[in-house]
Amino acid sequence: MDQSKINSKGIQLRAITIEDFPSVLKWSKDDRFCSANGWNINSSYEELYEWWLRYVENNSADFVRMGIAYNGTLIGYADLVDMKEQTAELGLAIGDSSYWGKGFGTIATKCMLAFASENNRIDQLLAETHETNWRARAILEKIGFREISRRGSAEYLGETSQLIQYSIVF
Repeated sequence: MDQSKINSKGIQLRAITIEDFPSVLKWSKDDRFCSANGWNINSSYEELYEWWLRYVENNSADFVRMGIAYNGTLIGYADLVDMKEQTAELGLAIGDSSYWGKGFGTIATKCMLAFASENNRIDQLLAETHETNWRARAILEKIGFREISRRGSAEYLGETSQLIQYSIVF
């Protein structure tokens, strides 16, 4: 992907780097973010650094993690997971909670759809979120994802919640 592409709101998808670690460390101190995204609360600096380094150095053929930057600062990340043929699962996290509810997740999701299509020849994305995660559900539904099933449950923000699976073909 041309890393110079920045949309009108200043959002850019770009490769993640080890230099992004201070942002990741900041997110790890936000209990609400950690709880919403399945991160361990109070991870040690070393554990977190090693975890991030594994993603930076990732060479997997079926996984891609891109950074979501706003005006040059990393504010989150987006993943393509389990890429097979023309399908992948989308994951997205806005790490800096001061950007929650302001449209950055929607823009980043649209950018990731374009990235998946242009760079990985993906034409179907799957996504899964918690029934109580109304922000994620609103993003997916606004962009055109369709609910395809409700299977399983998992903890979200300290409560067990139904999981909803989505799909979009583009």
